[in-house]
Amino acid sequence: MGKIDAIKELKNPHFIKPIEINYTQDGVQKKWEAVISHDSVAILLWHRDKDAFVFVKQLRATVLNKNPKDGYMYELCAGIIDKDTSNAQIAKEEILEECGYDVPVENLVKISTFYTSVGISGTHQTLYYAEINENMKLHEGGGIEEEEIEVITIPTKDAKKFMFDESYQKTTGVMLGIYWFFENIKKKA
Repeated sequence: MGKIDAIKELKNPHFIKPIEINYTQDGVQKKWEAVISHDSVAILLWHRDKDAFVFVKQLRATVLNKNPKDGYMYELCAGIIDKDTSNAQIAKEEILEECGYDVPVENLVKISTFYTSVGISGTHQTLYYAEINENMKLHEGGGIEEEEIEVITIPTKDAKKFMFDESYQKTTGVMLGIYWFFENIKKKA
């Protein structure tokens, strides 16, 4: 469990940059406060051997700030685009780092790229799909040193219920990914 100890103004940010956007709409000058931040990748993982989705669960301070009783989120495996390589390569690295599976880049299926956090940053997220199995597992996952990521499996048969069960705090990416799977993968099976 986590708790907020303090909130302070950010003076020298490492990953974001607060800005004020001055723009004109229909001849009227306007201002908007925003944040420049990294684009990202996210990956819907489906475990063939377990017939289950693989998600990550981690504490998110922003959610803890809104919900002091529970800041943990169910999310797709994901990461920021912060190096000069392909989005698919970053997705591959995030799968290994967070979930412990070594997925070849050529096995990643691009679902779509879309805008996220449009009210504050307007970043792009590229969503991928990958099937995994136990032969691909190299370690237990969990993320890098400062991360505490729990790898979670949700059986495919329970996924639609999970998608709309509000007792599980989840991102829209989780819901979109599950929906896409049932419309594009499970329909073909």
